[in-house]
Amino acid sequence: MNPLTREWVDKAEGDYVVARRELRARRSPNFDAACFHAQQAAEKYMKACLHAAGVRFGKTHDLVALLKPLLPIQPEWELLREAARTLTDCAVRFRYPGASADKAKARQAVRDCELIRARARARLGLAPLKPRTTPNAARRKRR
Repeated sequence: MNPLTREWVDKAEGDYVVARRELRARRSPNFDAACFHAQQAAEKYMKACLHAAGVRFGKTHDLVALLKPLLPIQPEWELLREAARTLTDCAVRFRYPGASADKAKARQAVRDCELIRARARARLGLAPLKPRTTPNAARRKRR
């Protein structure tokens, strides 16, 4: 895999871990952050697929816009249009005053992210991954 594509994937996984961690937090969960990082993970996975295919893309957080150049490469991405639309809303809606995500919205955002993540990983020839825990949690388990 191209090093820049790998970096997109690594960054996507980092956002995915944060989204899941915030969704699962028992004390002071930040559902707004879970939604935002779910969107960021999906965006970076889509950009990894575009980069791997040699397709240029601009700076955008609009997942529907990123979906358009993916469709000629893999038409099955069309099935993810609604997830892309929902996650695009998470890119900005909950970052500013006026709206807040609840647990149900955060749960849906993470599920939508997981759909895009699974499609991207398959497209990139990466093994499907179970949801990861944070590196610190993994270390605590080994002790």
